[in-house]
Amino acid sequence: MPMAAQEIEALIRAGIPDAQVEITDLRGDGDHYAARVEAESFRGMSRVKQHQAVYEALGGRMGGVLHALQLTTAVPNS
Repeated sequence: MPMAAQEIEALIRAGIPDAQVEITDLRGDGDHYAARVEAESFRGMSRVKQHQAVYEALGGRMGGVLHALQLTTAVPNS
């Protein structure tokens, strides 16, 4: 069963408490999402480390119950 956008958002916010999260269902099928995650805690991290932090927050669901996630990460503008 696919994950709901709200569940993805809740997992990311739980793992990265300062994150601003925006989830978009790309195909309307509940299986292909885009996520934009912006967090001050990403400051000083490489893009790869930022993405790893999001994947860690998702607790190993990528490639399983969460089929596809187009991920964009950012640090807030100061």
